[in-house]
Amino acid sequence: MAYKIEQPWSSADVWRLVRRQHGVIARRQLLDAGLTQPAILHRVTRGRLHPMERGVYAVGRPELSRDGQMMAAVLACGPEAWISHETGGELLRVRRREPGPMEVSVPVGTTRRRPGIQIHRRERHDEHTVTERDGIPVTTVPALMVDMAPRWPRAHLEAAINQADALDLLDPEAMRRALDAFVGQPGVKVVRDLLDGATFLLTDSELERRFLSLVRSAGLSDPQTQRYVSSHRVDFVWPELGLVVETDSLRYHRTPFQQRKDVERDQAHRARGLVPVRFTQYQVRRKREHVLAGLADGARMAEAARDLRRTG
Repeated sequence: MAYKIEQPWSSADVWRLVRRQHGVIARRQLLDAGLTQPAILHRVTRGRLHPMERGVYAVGRPELSRDGQMMAAVLACGPEAWISHETGGELLRVRRREPGPMEVSVPVGTTRRRPGIQIHRRERHDEHTVTERDGIPVTTVPALMVDMAPRWPRAHLEAAINQADALDLLDPEAMRRALDAFVGQPGVKVVRDLLDGATFLLTDSELERRFLSLVRSAGLSDPQTQRYVSSHRVDFVWPELGLVVETDSLRYHRTPFQQRKDVERDQAHRARGLVPVRFTQYQVRRKREHVLAGLADGARMAEAARDLRRTG
């Protein structure tokens, strides 16, 4: 993954490489570019190169940005190294910086050790596990989530997945499909269960069957289904109560445009004096008590609104 200067080289080539690598360069890259070991040592002595990690130099000045520090760690661990685990979450902007050593992954068979860097040896080094961010080799989002599922609390993992989705790094459905490449790893089941909440989709018949069962448990009469209300087709409606229930699959309700349309639908219902309530299809399937409580609250609000209309 590391950049390499092709022969013939020029000083302009080296400077372009240094800029792409956030101010750092590896000894092996300088040697590839045609510098000798004495020439490198001379530049160190003159303060043009500043030793950072073993075999890695900052160019021009010793101060490095955080990205420069990450790139230096990658270069120090070899040409196929990449940022991963906690540091990978930081670089991908799905997790704030945490105390601790820089974490880098290398292919199995790499034996080097580097003080201050936690090295993970990995069986795979391919498009499923390694990508690039700001020119720095880094773990992919699915690989990060699988790696960190055993380490992060569930709430932190869910927050990281949501942040990855918000940054358009990978939508939940695509991330779920990507987990097939990591079958057998301990974190896969945890991540898959979390993603179910964002990608689960019931068939119309199964959704209606499950939801009507919850409606009856809540003590409500059966609603009308797939009717037009306020110029919108709704999933369930109780005309006598003025209660409208929509059951969303987050697969189709995750973009800003879709969310805006949902808000406009709810506003149209409220303008007619109706009470709109939303559940995800995952909640209908897995969160029985939450749906029952929401139905009860919605029914009470609808009854109160109906009584207010009568007295008004």
